[in-house]
Amino acid sequence: NFWNQAKRRLRKFNGIPKEHFELYLKECEWRFNHSEIKVQISILKQLVKQNLF
Repeated sequence: NFWNQAKRRLRKFNGIPKEHFELYLKECEWRFNHSEIKVQISILKQLVKQNLF
């Protein structure tokens, strides 16, 4: 369940600024939708490659 996973992840941080909460939540959503670590790494590598070259 998304909310259980998000709560578990957000608990790791010692408070989240209100102005950044939406970004933290978006990251949780992204991690939930791309749950396999290999897929996450592949997507992140592609994003880095696109933004650097």
